[in-house]
Amino acid sequence: MKASKLFFLPFLFLLVGNFVYAQTESAYKVEDHYDKQEVEITMRDGIKLHTTVFTPKDTSKKYPILMTRTPYSSRPYGEDKFRSLLGPNEHLMKQGNIFVYQDVRGRWMSEGVYDNMRAFIPKKKKKEIDEASDTYDTVDWLVKNVKNNNGRVGIWGISYPGFYATYSLLADHPAIKAVSPQASIGDFFFDDFHHNGAYLLSYWRATAVFGYEKTTPSDTAWYSFPELDTKDQYQFFLDAGPLKNLDKYYGEDNVFWQQLKEHPNYDDFWQKRGIVQHMKNIKPAVMIVGGLFDAEDLYGPFNIYKSIEKTSNNFNMLVMGPWSHGDWARNKKRQTIGNVYFGDDISANYQKDVETLFFNHFLKGKADSSLALPEAYMFDTGLGEWKTYEAWPPKMTKQESFFLGDDEKIFSELSNSMAEGAEEFISDPKKPVPYSEDIKMVFTPRKYMTDDQRFAARRPDVLVYETEVLTEDLTLAGEVLAKLKVATTGTAADWVVKIIDVFPSDAEDFEETQDYLSMSNYHMMVRSEVMRGRFRNSFSDPEPFTPNEKTAVNIQLQDVHHTFKKGHKLQIQIQSTWFPLIDLNPQTYVDNIFEAEAEDFQKQTHKVFHDSEIILPVLE
Repeated sequence: MKASKLFFLPFLFLLVGNFVYAQTESAYKVEDHYDKQEVEITMRDGIKLHTTVFTPKDTSKKYPILMTRTPYSSRPYGEDKFRSLLGPNEHLMKQGNIFVYQDVRGRWMSEGVYDNMRAFIPKKKKKEIDEASDTYDTVDWLVKNVKNNNGRVGIWGISYPGFYATYSLLADHPAIKAVSPQASIGDFFFDDFHHNGAYLLSYWRATAVFGYEKTTPSDTAWYSFPELDTKDQYQFFLDAGPLKNLDKYYGEDNVFWQQLKEHPNYDDFWQKRGIVQHMKNIKPAVMIVGGLFDAEDLYGPFNIYKSIEKTSNNFNMLVMGPWSHGDWARNKKRQTIGNVYFGDDISANYQKDVETLFFNHFLKGKADSSLALPEAYMFDTGLGEWKTYEAWPPKMTKQESFFLGDDEKIFSELSNSMAEGAEEFISDPKKPVPYSEDIKMVFTPRKYMTDDQRFAARRPDVLVYETEVLTEDLTLAGEVLAKLKVATTGTAADWVVKIIDVFPSDAEDFEETQDYLSMSNYHMMVRSEVMRGRFRNSFSDPEPFTPNEKTAVNIQLQDVHHTFKKGHKLQIQIQSTWFPLIDLNPQTYVDNIFEAEAEDFQKQTHKVFHDSEIILPVLE
């Protein structure tokens, strides 16, 4: 199945890591200020990694090295071909640094075998390799062989390159002084392709990027995307039926597709590929960057930051803005996610006043704790403004319980007589709740993270609970925990929790608001998460539900920083399907959903009890 350029280019450059920067009217040309060299750096096991080095033509002083390692190509190839922009932003490029791009092992022009989320080996023997050793060997070669370097190395990357940036923290090379993992994957069972064990069907097309191996260096794509001949993602996957029917698009030669099918649980295979658990005794300065509306990698940034905080004594800060995946690297004047506008020049100001300051301080400056940046630089997505904190979550938060009571209301307290009450709904795999009302086909989802949820609120298979109109601002800052009490007539079910900001009726439209919508009474999704019910007690050892038995299901939602303003309402939605963001649960327990048959998918009645509790981090 041949992919067209129309499919390949948007995916490569817009979705997964080699971000295109918005170009300003400028006469600056990289080739006028930098020399380019392509080298093959030999790793300890003899494999050569293709590496591109851009060095300033001005050789009157020494420069730090800023490097990114990528599985998405360090193109353009050829020493006479130049990128239009170097490094994380144009300020660092124009100020002068040595910039390095490297194809990771087994990808594009590098030798070796690619291993998707290669496992870290803590105590390597002789020629054993992982991404930490490849980083060490590369940095060691660079500081010894690239002229005019000052001996300090910074590493950055967005998305998968962000994962390699995180991995560099384990390289333990003394020259690595500053690292910025941005939108980094933390664990493949909770980022990107899975959320709490639920398979993200909306990432299925991306399987092509990671699944096909190559044996020799290549400057052109060796993989292609399946041509589906439809623009209706919902209908395509509904018609496809059980996951096993998708085998006709990805055969046994797609290694990653086979891995997904063979490892439905959080077994040793996935556990070894997590990077979060290895964040101990980190030495370089770290700046974690992420988007509060990043549909792809939200788990990683928060959990990598928190893991470092618990185990290390280095400089470690967190930046989370009103961005989707990688927006901070794109200089859009108006920052919007879907229908919601957050402000002007947000990414440009971050690049100039935060990112550039961080790298300059640790690579060119004092490299000490005097850096004038906060521990946590967080955007309030309700107020539309930046806040700074000495810790994240902020110390001045308290955990408040909100109960899902009767009459579609949220209560701060629950009486004994009300506790055993419940709402129920019928969940039909043949008519799943859409995750978006847009008719489209996407490589990976994004816009839905702030989408209007009225379409879902008006379905009979979505439970809705609301506060009264707020008489004062309510700010949430930190993790959200949903402690559901549920029952089902079946033996399997998924549970989805959504936190929603209901705008007042006089809310004005933004210029980005879709024509068929209005911000009047807009239901803005602030945070959402799914739990595959079989994993409620253990991600490694799934278990069925006992039909009609009241059961606890806890769902950890990622952190929020959002003010529900006076005049708004806080709403919570509960549902069991979210299609095709996640795959369909048969609602009949099977050992492996990737092997489920059509007859396993059964309509069931689900129940949510009133003593279900949503614990919110309220800023005092």
